[in-house]
Amino acid sequence: MTDRRRNREDPLAVARFRWRYHVCGFETSPYGVEWMRFDTHCQVPDIVKTVPHLAFVVDNLDTALEGKQILIPPNTPSPGVRVAFILDDEAPIELLEFAPDSD
Repeated sequence: MTDRRRNREDPLAVARFRWRYHVCGFETSPYGVEWMRFDTHCQVPDIVKTVPHLAFVVDNLDTALEGKQILIPPNTPSPGVRVAFILDDEAPIELLEFAPDSD
């Protein structure tokens, strides 16, 4: 039997790893949600195109990726931002690292 998190306890990613849900920006959504759409020629794995994902801000992307199944390796989509995707329980998770003055 595994230990289970109680309803009001933070998930492991928040409590132990200090990952933070990414809801910054997206001014046009009253929910703070970014709706992503992909062109058919977009070079990302199909699972990222078809399965909704959560995004977490991490202090150190390289550390956060240790021991994880990497779906999209670290890359820099814009200045001051490094991003990668992992696969967890057959779902994509986005991890973002912001340069100290870009968040």
